[in-house]
Amino acid sequence: METPPDLIVHNGKVTTLQSDRPEAEAFAVRGERIIAVGGDAEIMDLRAPSTRLIDAGGRRLIPGLNDSHLHAVRGALMFNLELRWDGVAFLREGLEMIATEAKRTPADQWVRVMGGWTPFQFSERRMPTVAELNQAAPHTPVLVLFAYSEVLINEAGVKRLGLTPASDTAGDGSYKFVDGGAIVTGNIAVYAVIAKLPALANFDDRVNSTENFLRELTRFGITSTVDAGESATAYPDDYKPLQLLATNSRLPVRISNFLFAQTSGTERAFWEKWTKEATPGVNRAACRLGGYVLRGGGEVMVWKAHDYENFMAPRPDWDASVEDNLTQVVRQLASNNWPIRMHATYDETITRILNVFERVFKETSYRNRWAIDHAETIKAPNIARIKAMGGGIAVQDRLAFTGEMFAERYGAEAAAEVFPLRQILDAGIPVGAGTDATRPTSYDPWLSLYWMVTGKTIGGMQLASKENLVSREEALRLYTIGSAWFSGEEKLKGRIAPGQYADFAILSDDYFAVDDEGIRSIESVLTVTGGDIVHAAPPFGDLAPKPVSPVTPDWSPVALFGGYHRQAACEEVMKPAVLG
Repeated sequence: METPPDLIVHNGKVTTLQSDRPEAEAFAVRGERIIAVGGDAEIMDLRAPSTRLIDAGGRRLIPGLNDSHLHAVRGALMFNLELRWDGVAFLREGLEMIATEAKRTPADQWVRVMGGWTPFQFSERRMPTVAELNQAAPHTPVLVLFAYSEVLINEAGVKRLGLTPASDTAGDGSYKFVDGGAIVTGNIAVYAVIAKLPALANFDDRVNSTENFLRELTRFGITSTVDAGESATAYPDDYKPLQLLATNSRLPVRISNFLFAQTSGTERAFWEKWTKEATPGVNRAACRLGGYVLRGGGEVMVWKAHDYENFMAPRPDWDASVEDNLTQVVRQLASNNWPIRMHATYDETITRILNVFERVFKETSYRNRWAIDHAETIKAPNIARIKAMGGGIAVQDRLAFTGEMFAERYGAEAAAEVFPLRQILDAGIPVGAGTDATRPTSYDPWLSLYWMVTGKTIGGMQLASKENLVSREEALRLYTIGSAWFSGEEKLKGRIAPGQYADFAILSDDYFAVDDEGIRSIESVLTVTGGDIVHAAPPFGDLAPKPVSPVTPDWSPVALFGGYHRQAACEEVMKPAVLG
């Protein structure tokens, strides 16, 4: 007799993303896999006394979301240190949050707002000023990062860093000293300043931060992510908290990670070392919950070939030596048949990257998967080249946060041509969706889905051409099946179908029924990874998994404010502390 299912979910509006059966009412799970999908009656006939039943209550149910470009390792290590402005509706409220947190922050630490926001989300529609940061925190160092484009530091922070008009600005940047504080601009200068902030020194705190961040992702229905590599995150030491959670069966999100060359000038030695010592494709998770796999190399393989994403500054160009350096690194990775992905914001950069890829892939007979990340201004000739070479493109919603800056710099005509998603899909190129969180954007996937179907920025500007938009179902496919391509798992996840991982989410609102603006407010009320419940909210609160340990250290902004902000919850926190 066949073993009965462990779990049946019924009475749902199930979006399966199967071509032959796009909608269902119920499905059954055994272990970590879906075993049957269909109508309520046929699936309920499979139940046994031991089968757990979940009544979806007529709600929309989707495959688990998969962010194909989220810097999860660094974001997780830093989560408990960061005051998030993601979702905050008023600048005054953000400043009040800084004032509250400044009173709780130890003398050796900082109040830091590390991206995930745009000034156009605020009713005031502007950046904070250094004077406002000084007023909010007269004695505590404060650093506010906006999209890798600009850093604001209060007077206490400038003193802590010892910045003066004679300070080195790292070549391309500048320090503008204002009201005793500073505004830092320039790609390399911004990276250099934020790298000076202290990390969590205690390993247990780093584990706690990682676990809390991954649980926060499940709140939005995320069950998988591909980490494209990150700066200031050394392999393997900074990956040890994630490894511990994986081996202790505490990994609620499946993670595939790519390695990232950390220091300019040492890239070739870095890749020579790890192509010899590391083996891509090995799952290091201890049980069915989650998965942890090293996939390949990227997204920055050579620092001088990094064209950043700063739309408040001119497009950076490569010097004459970059192709040679990139060729050496790509040859090392391709010769070892590692999957490759490469950061490229601008079409001009993509042209030069593809020149290198075409030559090296041919000489090494390279046959693995490779991709271009971002590609906001890619044009038709390079779309055709990527298709011909068998590559993929990972897209994100960075322009939803900085589109106003792009339009101001390049003009309305250029803005209408950005993000040609329809052209890319029509070319038949594998495409995965994501965010590039946690700094240029928020980790909320529903903002990215909103961007793909509307072309509007978070501030409401119609940026992308309506001819390049996609349907809601197409966007969801990119966030599930499409993203799975980038970790080589499209046959394992992305659908509600027999044989697929039981990764799914029941939504707070019907993604296919709410108006466009309503997409931005969707969350998951029940998230399941590998058949295990990893997040539950009303009306499924009684199914909630065991909570993670209390946030540490106890002064962490997350302990008070949590992560992504919904207005009512934030006002409740602020009322006794600030608003009186």
